[in-house]
Amino acid sequence: MTINGVTRVDVLVFDGVDDLDVVAPYEVLQRAGRIGAGISVNLVTLDGRPSVATQNGLRLGDASAWAPEKADVVLVPGGGFAAGGPTGVRAELESGRVPEALREANRPGLVFASVCTGAILLAAAGLVRGRPCTTHHAAVTELEAAGGRHVTARVVDDGDLVTAGGVTSGLDLALWLVERYAGAETALRLEKGFEYERRGTVWRDPERAR
Repeated sequence: MTINGVTRVDVLVFDGVDDLDVVAPYEVLQRAGRIGAGISVNLVTLDGRPSVATQNGLRLGDASAWAPEKADVVLVPGGGFAAGGPTGVRAELESGRVPEALREANRPGLVFASVCTGAILLAAAGLVRGRPCTTHHAAVTELEAAGGRHVTARVVDDGDLVTAGGVTSGLDLALWLVERYAGAETALRLEKGFEYERRGTVWRDPERAR
């Protein structure tokens, strides 16, 4: 929920998550908060652990406990889907913990966002059925099998569902969220600071965009 005009974005992290899926949007959103954009970003874990290990062994610390009722946006990264293994998206799909938590968190006003194969976790929670969305090119078949309407776009904004394609699209997703919640001028300021130009056009449902 928005408190004192600040939009809270919770990034759900788990062992085996892709490094860049987390770090790229986190840095953009954290810097947005520092320049007064009215956005806060937090790492959260389902079991309240303060840290997790990424796919490449980077230790992500200072995570908070899962509290989606306090969030405006829940952002789900991907990682470890194609390779499988004991951690990552594939492992979370098999355990069912993350999809169940996402399904239970769903409520009016909460926006779900994903980077890369994080969309497959949203799909397993039943959150993409009949909805325009995107994911990593290697996971499109799985996304469509779950009922998602795949759109070939870098970022797809369908109101309370915002998905982004491959690994580096976390930058584009975060900059779009900044534009959506804090305006284009702030997003452009961040682009300049990062010396990064967003790729592609954000796909938006014309009905929801009105």
